[in-house]
Amino acid sequence: MQHYDVFNGDADGICALVQLRRAQPRDAVLVTGVKRDTSLLKQVNAEHGSQITVLDVSLDKNRSDLERLLAAGAEVFYCDHHFAGDIPQSAQLQTLINPAADVCTSLLVNGHLQGAFPSWAVVGTFGDNLRDSALRLARPLGLNLEQLEQLEQLGIYINYNGYGPTLEDLHFHPAELYRLLSHYDDPFAFMAAEGEHFQHLQSGFREDMAAAAALAPEYQDAAAAIYLLPDAAWARRVSGVFGNDLANNDPDRAHAVVTARADGNFLVSVRAPLNNKAGADVLCREFPTGGGRAAAAGINELPAAQLPGFIARIAAFYA
Repeated sequence: MQHYDVFNGDADGICALVQLRRAQPRDAVLVTGVKRDTSLLKQVNAEHGSQITVLDVSLDKNRSDLERLLAAGAEVFYCDHHFAGDIPQSAQLQTLINPAADVCTSLLVNGHLQGAFPSWAVVGTFGDNLRDSALRLARPLGLNLEQLEQLEQLGIYINYNGYGPTLEDLHFHPAELYRLLSHYDDPFAFMAAEGEHFQHLQSGFREDMAAAAALAPEYQDAAAAIYLLPDAAWARRVSGVFGNDLANNDPDRAHAVVTARADGNFLVSVRAPLNNKAGADVLCREFPTGGGRAAAAGINELPAAQLPGFIARIAAFYA
């Protein structure tokens, strides 16, 4: 029997799988990629009886491949917090899906496992920029402020690593990073034992964020701010976490980080105002390659000719 673990390459997907496999070890084929590679099930060619776990990947974006795998006789456990649309009805499909704005896949897996590895769930939740949810989850753990900050920073660094349109832009392949983390029941043990890898993520994050912080907004009003980043590896890596940072520092305003692509078009990360975590997915789905969730969404390829219209649209959307 073949097993497949299919997971988003960001902090939420990776930490969800770490929890699940610490609790339920399984030798599986790892299927992952950059954060924006959301059509991961197309890489799976399973047979009758294969078991497939899918974490933090939109069902709506993978519906046809999910139906293909179910028709082939595979059994699927699907856990996610993005817009799902109509869920196929099959005895072979078990779903745990909740698109609420304060929920992520790491939180869902934590509940599924009855809190078996909550510190990893905290890391994934911090990485998904759900700080209030992470702090609530961490409260029973009795951590001090320094320990909470360490978990938050680790989540941010793991999340940062997943951004970029190609794997070559990343410091670690998400499957490699998962394997490094998956040896430890506790994130603190990982940070103590794998100091070199932790420092690599930390230094890369700090250098890229310093470059982003030097930028002025391309457009800004009371409702929204838009930043344009160049076609450079550092800009592609930092686009998502820079958007999170902007949202955290200015919670009443929506933000978009628009990164130039080599083909002349743009990659877009949108963050709804933290004080009104709604609409980012709706806005981005107005564009052919857009999607995500209510609080945070993106557009994989925005044609250059549509950039002025996008800027006007986000300003009007959140006005």
